[in-house]
Amino acid sequence: MPEAPAARRRTTPGPRVVELAGGVGGAKLARGLQAHLGSRLTVVVNTGDDLERHGLVIWPDHDTVAYTLAGLDDAERGWGLAGETWSVIERLGVLGQDAWFRLGDRDIATHLIRTEHLRRGDRPTEVARRLAELLGVASTILPMTDDEVRTEVLTDDGWLDFQEYFVHRGQAPTVHEIRLRGIANARPTPEVLDAIGAAAVIVIAPSNPMVSVGPILALHGVREALRAARDRAVPVVAVSGIVGGRALKGPADRMLTSLGHEASALGVAGLYADLADAFVLDRIDANLEPAIAELGFRTLVTDTIMSDDDARARLAGDVLEFAGASRPTG
Repeated sequence: MPEAPAARRRTTPGPRVVELAGGVGGAKLARGLQAHLGSRLTVVVNTGDDLERHGLVIWPDHDTVAYTLAGLDDAERGWGLAGETWSVIERLGVLGQDAWFRLGDRDIATHLIRTEHLRRGDRPTEVARRLAELLGVASTILPMTDDEVRTEVLTDDGWLDFQEYFVHRGQAPTVHEIRLRGIANARPTPEVLDAIGAAAVIVIAPSNPMVSVGPILALHGVREALRAARDRAVPVVAVSGIVGGRALKGPADRMLTSLGHEASALGVAGLYADLADAFVLDRIDANLEPAIAELGFRTLVTDTIMSDDDARARLAGDVLEFAGASRPTG
């Protein structure tokens, strides 16, 4: 397990906020939200990207969020731990193992602890809470479900597991369809539904709307919980991860196009029109604001580029103020 800073978990007064997230964009905004909210933030993370490698259970989206919230992430690479080394994975390659999914030496400690707890029967939600405590994360991180869901994409080469597409093939194949293996029998955890039910603000992160946020929304009961929150006048704010027609990281823009959507902030807004009542877009896309407002959204045009911690906290503050939540530092 990476060496964590001193534990910062504490109860802070004020309204609770839930973010639905996956990947780097969601993790960055979560870091900014935590700067304002402390323990009042709950991040519900996508588990469709999870996998097993070399006998270890790996949760890519969870770990990106957890390491970022703990201040241990490699900001330049966008995933994994800062100051990482690669001796184990390189040795596995020497020994003839398929080592395309690169695991850092310090990162492996996280996977070892997780795998041990899961194999002795602990719930994934309990394991996530334990890891957050060990890492010194102030806010709460919840897997979207304790059930197994796996994202698969249809390409010209057939159906691929998500990480085969995303990592091994470098996101190069065109995605024609997405399916979520296991989704029919999966359910959000009581903790996820309770968090949504208690939230004063719900934020849909600037994550890939199809493979990061999409699996969370596909769980039976999540959309209903979000609509019930809106019926209680809880703001549901979506933040666009597409800026100037491009994804800042990852294949979201290409996926939107290949799956029949517009690769723009307007295209993202259309995917959330039945769930969110407010939408945040970048200044570069200000010309799209009238069309997004016509979909029924309240809109905020601001700088959404999160280049460092100050920018993350600034955007998070803008989102909270837009939603009508308080902005004290937690």
